[in-house]
Amino acid sequence: MPPDAGLGAFAACGLGGCPGSAREARGFVRATLTSWALPALVPDMALVVSELVTNAVQHAVAPFSPVTDEYPVWLGLFQYPGSVVCAVADPSPDPPRPRDADAGAGSGRGLALVGALSDAWSWDRAPIRGKTVWAALSLPGASGPGHS
Repeated sequence: MPPDAGLGAFAACGLGGCPGSAREARGFVRATLTSWALPALVPDMALVVSELVTNAVQHAVAPFSPVTDEYPVWLGLFQYPGSVVCAVADPSPDPPRPRDADAGAGSGRGLALVGALSDAWSWDRAPIRGKTVWAALSLPGASGPGHS
């Protein structure tokens, strides 16, 4: 979104980079979107954030973050007119890699779910270190790709 798109609200939290971080992120999403009077967006945003945080924990934290980092993963929620964007920052400069998971695979569908639930998603390298992966979801009643 361009800077003049009218940021309505912003919230962020640091995550410890452990397996419980996805659960903590879902709770943060629930609390934040409820406080923004957007409870209808919670199920989809919680799933998107959970997938992005899980990917960060599994593929980015251990090899790239010193043990001294209290919060190697950060989650931000940004409210714009018509959409909410989540952004997950982690210490790895490596791009996210969508995979084709076999029907019986227990993992490998995270980015496909993010793509299916969001209007758009992408990533960018962070200026100092790591990367940020983001996804945008339309507000209920707003028109966007995949929404009527």
